[in-house]
Amino acid sequence: MRGFKIGSRMIGSSQSTFIIAELSGNHHQKFEEAEALVRAAAEAGADAVKSQTYTADTITLKSDKKWFRVGGKDQPGSWRGRTLYDLYTEAHTPWEWLPRLKVLAESLGMVFFTSVFDETAVDFNERMGVELYKIAAYEAVHIPLLEKVAATGKPVIISLGFGDLEEASLALKTLRQGGAAGITALHCLTSYADNPAYQDSNLATIADINQRFKVISGLSDNTGGIVIPIVAVTVAGAAVIEKHLILDRKLEGPDARFSIEPAEFKEMTRVIRQFEAGDTSVIDKYASQSEIKTILGQVHYGPASLREAENVFFRPSIWVKKDIAKCEIFTIKNIRVARPNTGLEPKYFRKILGKKAERDISAASPFSWNFVKKDN
Repeated sequence: MRGFKIGSRMIGSSQSTFIIAELSGNHHQKFEEAEALVRAAAEAGADAVKSQTYTADTITLKSDKKWFRVGGKDQPGSWRGRTLYDLYTEAHTPWEWLPRLKVLAESLGMVFFTSVFDETAVDFNERMGVELYKIAAYEAVHIPLLEKVAATGKPVIISLGFGDLEEASLALKTLRQGGAAGITALHCLTSYADNPAYQDSNLATIADINQRFKVISGLSDNTGGIVIPIVAVTVAGAAVIEKHLILDRKLEGPDARFSIEPAEFKEMTRVIRQFEAGDTSVIDKYASQSEIKTILGQVHYGPASLREAENVFFRPSIWVKKDIAKCEIFTIKNIRVARPNTGLEPKYFRKILGKKAERDISAASPFSWNFVKKDN
C-alpha cells in the first residue's frame, strides 16, 4: 500500500491529494479548446490532466444492429437511439493531439496520462512515454487489457465503478500479478447525473477499498458539483480525486452535464488544500453532518442506482469481428473485445482463441459459448 512517484510527485495516502482533471470529449473536437482545457486545469490547481485514448473503431464495432444502439429509459436524451460508433466518433480525442497536449501539460507542471481502452492504445501511450495509466470503470473487466497495461511495469489507476467484489478482486489481482509498479483503485460514481443523489454515493467504500485490497484509494466522480469530492477527501480519506473539466457547460457535448467549470474546479482544489493545511472546518460550508452521513452511506460494490445498472451496458464483452464459417478457428482476426456488454465476459477471451466454430456466425454477433464446437 506504499505510494509511488510520478515525476517529482508522490501519490499515496500520506501525501497531498492527487487531483486529476479529466478532459474526456469536452474539447468538442477542437484542438484549441483542448489546449485551453489543459491551461484551465493548471490554473485551477490540478496535479494532472487525463485524456482518453480510443477511436470509435478501437472501442466498438461499426454496426447498427440492435445491440449497438443506446437504450435505457434513464439514459440522456442526447444518447438514446444512437449507435455506439456514432457516439464515440463524436466524443473521442484525436490521437495525434495527445503528444502535443502532454508537452503542454508537462510545461505547466502537471502529469499527463490517459485512459486506454484496447491494446493498440497501450502501444501508442508507450511510444508517447507516459509514466502512468488509467483503466476506466467499464474496462475494469477487460482482463486482456489489464494484462497488457500491467506488463508495462508502470503505475496504474483503476476505477472500480460498478464492479462487484469478485470483479474488483480479479482486476486488482491481474494488475498486481502482471507487474504494475503501483496500484490506485478508485470508487467511481457512474450515474453521470448533473444533480447527483447523495444516497447513491457510498463514499464509505473508499476506506474499504484501501483496507480490503491494500491499495491506495480515491474517487472518480462522474457527477455534477464539488460537494462529493470535497467530502471524499475531508471525511472519506480519498488520496486521489478525478473530475471532468469543461470550459463552459453551455457548450454542451456528451459529458457537459456532469462536468465542472474552471471556477468550480479551482474552488474544489482550494478547499482540499485548505483542509490539508489543517483547517478541518472547511467542509462545514459545503455539507451538513446529516448530508455527510448520507454521502458516506455504506460500503457498496456494484451498481448503486438505476442509471448505474443501465450503464453496465457500456462495458466491453467478446464479439464476432467478421463473418466466421463453421469449423473456422477463432483468432484475434475474427473475434475481439469491444463495447457493448452483450457477449461473453472478456476474461474468457484467451480461452476461446484456438477453438473451432460450431456453426456459421455473422459479424457483429455477441459471442456465446454456443459458438464453440463441442469437440474442441
